[in-house]
Amino acid sequence: MNLAALDVHLTEADAAAALRADVAAGLTAEPKVLPPKWFYDARGSELFEAITELPEYYPTRTERALLATSVEDISAASGADTIVELGSGSSAKTRLLLDAFTRAGTLRRYVPQDVSEAALRGALDSLAGEYPELDLHGVVGDFTHDLDRLPRGGRRMIAFLGGTIGNLLPAERAAFLAHVRSVLDPGEQLLLGTGLVVAPEVVVPAYDDAAGVTAEFNRNVLHVLNRELDADFVPDDFEHLAIWDAENEWIEMRLRARHAMTVHVRALDLVVSFAEGEQMRTEVSAKFRRDGVREMYAGAGFELTRWWADPDERFGLSLAMAV
Repeated sequence: MNLAALDVHLTEADAAAALRADVAAGLTAEPKVLPPKWFYDARGSELFEAITELPEYYPTRTERALLATSVEDISAASGADTIVELGSGSSAKTRLLLDAFTRAGTLRRYVPQDVSEAALRGALDSLAGEYPELDLHGVVGDFTHDLDRLPRGGRRMIAFLGGTIGNLLPAERAAFLAHVRSVLDPGEQLLLGTGLVVAPEVVVPAYDDAAGVTAEFNRNVLHVLNRELDADFVPDDFEHLAIWDAENEWIEMRLRARHAMTVHVRALDLVVSFAEGEQMRTEVSAKFRRDGVREMYAGAGFELTRWWADPDERFGLSLAMAV
């Protein structure tokens, strides 16, 4: 029978403090900005799941299909006995990895990490029944600064899937990869999922679907602020925008004020003015090229060892080794 453990390094009080700090800084910045992690309350998570099923939104299904066709190759190239997954959520895609590494006979332990204790408990309960011989060790924490809390030992491969690294700005990406490298021993590995640069006519509709689900998801952050910080945003007073930045090769999601307004964020004792047409950035989703990924790895002390991409080259999976 497997062993199961759960370490909690991020509490609801920690999350509340982080929300307050992010919103205070973002709404007083010029231009205004809100971090995308605050989309994901229960409603936001439901909306994102709906987005992944939309015909325009190719990244999730493309990565899943790529993982399915590459996973035997990944397990053979890695040989890890421990898989650590950052931002694991329900660990749905991870089952492909767990099955392949189990078939290869190397896997001994799975370490899912997520900010949601409830999601981790649910995933651990489910996985315990499916993989009775696997040691399970969940870690509740923030992947941007809690990685030193991950259990050590064995030959580990950290998996960071979903293209989530694209939500980090360049300096944040560099800091994140340096943090990952700092907790790995030489020879341990990182499996990274990255959206690739594609034509604007393909990528823009993925973030601005015809049914308006992404627009509702974008505005959901305002519902979160209203509920958690006693703000009085009227979400429908903001228009959803998805803009391709060709120079930086990323999508920016923004909310544009339909008219001039004043918003009160009472929990922060903050009054925020918006001019008509003023835009507030809520997400960056960077897309990558293989050479750029290689350079990004090298700058953090990794060596790119394997690369997989779908036939249309819309998504990439890469295996890198800590050197």
